[in-house]
Formats: sequence, structure tokens, C-alpha cells
Amino acid sequence: MSFYNRLVQECVASRQGLLATPIILGALRGEVSLPSYLAFLGEAYHHVRHTVPLLRATQAALPARNRWLDEALAEYIEEEQGHDEWILNDIAACGGNAQAVRHGQPGHVTEVMVAYAYDTIARANPLGFFGMVHVLEGTSVSLALMAADAIQKPLSLPDAAFSYLRSHGTLDQEHTAHFELLMDRIEDPSDQAAIVHAAKAFYRLYGDVFRSLPLPQAQAQATAQRAAQGAAQATEPTGARLPSAEGVV
Repeated sequence: MSFYNRLVQECVASRQGLLATPIILGALRGEVSLPSYLAFLGEAYHHVRHTVPLLRATQAALPARNRWLDEALAEYIEEEQGHDEWILNDIAACGGNAQAVRHGQPGHVTEVMVAYAYDTIARANPLGFFGMVHVLEGTSVSLALMAADAIQKPLSLPDAAFSYLRSHGTLDQEHTAHFELLMDRIEDPSDQAAIVHAAKAFYRLYGDVFRSLPLPQAQAQATAQRAAQGAAQATEPTGARLPSAEGVV
């Protein structure tokens, strides 16, 4: 089995955990709101703006045995330039405050995900960063175009509000094919293990970013109701029975 196929196979459960987040499932059903979409774009800006610096850090930290990746990383760097500005343009097209996002701070879970990426490069194995690439680009290919269509129609937003999702959904299909070829050239077991380990972590961390976003109101109410019902069932004593009407009267 090729390393890329093994990476995909070993991350199946982690990937399913990300795709099962309530806001993603709801969005694909058309349960969307402008505040939720703006919150998504805001957090996307705060991790996408680190893509090029992270790629450069990976390139600088490559050991001698992996210098052959220099050219591929340089191509990634060139292609990823300016994508954070696409997101700010989308925010403005939605009527949001793009400059407030630019000069603001990320949510805690987004900050943790970005920090883990830098830490992986500096402390562990720089090739672990490809685990993040696998998660973000793979998720984009799976969801970006469908999500854009599902969000745009009910909110009546212009095409200009979806340059990030639609462009990435298309670009990342090309990147994923190239990524597969790169991964299949990585033969060192320690490098492979680092990528798999990081990918599983990034599926969890990226899922936490989605779980941190505000749910559309109707979906939030339904989620809270299910949680309350589950809590009530959990606290009911085992074997307890309610008295019958006959016993009460």
C-alpha cells in the first residue's frame, strides 16, 4: 500500500469526527446564518494568514534527506500568497468588518491549532506540517464547493462573498493530486509516522475550530434540547419506575 493511501486509511475515524461536527452537517442541510458564516471566515483568516509563514518554516527546517521537497514547498508558497486577503474581501462582501478581523485576535482553538503547527515544525518533525496540509486541503476538496452553494442561496449573498471557498475548493483538487505524489515519495518511517500523527491531531484541532463557531439559532436550540434529554436520561436511576396514575390517586 502506498504511503498516501495508508495516511488516508489510518485517519478515517479522525476525518469522520471532523465531518460530523454539528455546524458542518447543518450547513450542508441549509441550516445557515450570516453570523455563523462570518465567524467561520474570521477564524479562517486567522489560520490562513499563517500558511505561507508555516510553509517557509517547514522549508527552512528540512533535514538534508528531505531537501528534495524544497521545490514543491516553493511552489506551495507562491500559490498560497494572498489567500488571506480573499477572506477579508469575502467578509466585506457579506457586510462584515474586514478590518476588525484583520486587526483582531483568533479564537482560542484557532490559536491553539496554529501554535501546534509551529510547534510541530520546530520541536518534532517539520514534515509533520504535511499532516495539516492533508487535513485542510482534503476537507476543502470534500466540502468547500458544496458548502458555498448551501450557504449562498438561503442567505442571498453575492458571488463576491465566496471567493475563498470556491477558489480553494477548485485549487485544492489540483493540490491534492500533487500532494499524493509527494507523499508517496516519502519513505522514511519516522517521517511517515510524523505525518500520520500530525494529521490525526489536526483533524481534532480543526474540528474544534468548527465546534467553536456559533450555530444558527434553530440548530443551536435543537442541539441543546438533545443534550438536555441525554442529561435527563443519564441522571434517571437505573431500574427506577414512575408511579402509575392508579398508585397516585
